[in-house]
Amino acid sequence: MLKSLLNELLKEAKLNLDAAQIDQLVALVELLDKWNKAYNLTSVRDPNEMLIRHILDSLVVSEHLEGDRFIDVGTGPGLPGLPLAIINPDKQFVLLDSLGKRIRFIKQVCYSLKLNNVTALQARVENYQPEDKFDGVLSRAFASLSDMLQWCSHLPANHGKFYALKGSIPESEIETLDVGLKVRDIIKLQVPRLAEQRHLIIIEPVSH
Repeated sequence: MLKSLLNELLKEAKLNLDAAQIDQLVALVELLDKWNKAYNLTSVRDPNEMLIRHILDSLVVSEHLEGDRFIDVGTGPGLPGLPLAIINPDKQFVLLDSLGKRIRFIKQVCYSLKLNNVTALQARVENYQPEDKFDGVLSRAFASLSDMLQWCSHLPANHGKFYALKGSIPESEIETLDVGLKVRDIIKLQVPRLAEQRHLIIIEPVSH
């Protein structure tokens, strides 16, 4: 049963969520599984694997986020944005993707789960010009660091940071960072029952 597995994973990850949030996360996986059959939103087919590879993989980033307003670029089927929005109802998330079927799925999830802190937008990131900038720019398996930072350079507020979710540490990508940016932190993420490495690279502008 998905809920019992999720409770086990949350315990292993030392994450305390309320009952409503747990129900929402299970419902998210059920919707993803249902829509995936028609829309091919993720290569992960097993709902149990989705809990590990998509839900927990996203949730472990939460404690490292600073601020109240975030954008998830190249969000795909809403990862990590949807799980993070579920457990951070006090924060606002814009989920951006260029593919309409992904945005339709995210909007359906928000409607079904009554998420009012998510805005789903279909656009290419370089064409999206928001008036209000973001405390954090998130990306998961979106692009190389240099591409992400170049395409998203107009999105963070003055104090804003980039949060890149990566597998192994991308040493060569870090070495070629723009001179105006610095790596603030590289955090090894612990995802229960996931054999592969996961790292969060936090990048911020160099203070002048």
